[in-house]
Amino acid sequence: MSTIMVCDDSPVVRETMRRTVAGIPGVTRAVAASSGEEVLERWGSERPDLVLLDVRMPGLGGVEAARRLFSRHPSAAVLMLTVAEDVDGVARAIAAGARGYLVKDATRPEITAAVLGAVAGATRRRPARPRSEDAVPALTERELQVLTGMGRGRSNAEIGRELFLSEDTVKTHARRLFRKLAASDRAHAVAKGFRLGVVH
Repeated sequence: MSTIMVCDDSPVVRETMRRTVAGIPGVTRAVAASSGEEVLERWGSERPDLVLLDVRMPGLGGVEAARRLFSRHPSAAVLMLTVAEDVDGVARAIAAGARGYLVKDATRPEITAAVLGAVAGATRRRPARPRSEDAVPALTERELQVLTGMGRGRSNAEIGRELFLSEDTVKTHARRLFRKLAASDRAHAVAKGFRLGVVH
């Protein structure tokens, strides 16, 4: 049985997500927080099994809130909430230890699957040192440039314009990059890049 904390600065989003989460089988409590500061203040007393944390918030943003939460409570489990594909924010949060992300307009089945998956993995501690599979793969200069562009939130077309490449060529480099990093999408690739130190 699980307690889930939903943190979003929008009262409407916060309550809608809280109600959805409360209806997930196995969730016994769904509590709400309106800021990153409130999450840090209440985590110790609430001890939620999972925190759904908005990436972009006034004051202490979700990424920094996640970093501080993990430093104080290494066993914390966090899933980021985002309005749209916020590659940079999500990637930084995942690199810091978040288990993944959810878009706020995700369907009920998608939310259920993400929450149950994150809670199921909550007992697995994040390794303190890089694992053997986290060795830096041999990336070409172009692949590093494309990855850096992704880390800055650029689209494939924008990266192409900056590097004087066609969008299709950028996509080809991106596919090779994903394969080398064993990444499922842009956010996953950038998160690995941050963790490996090849993206700053």
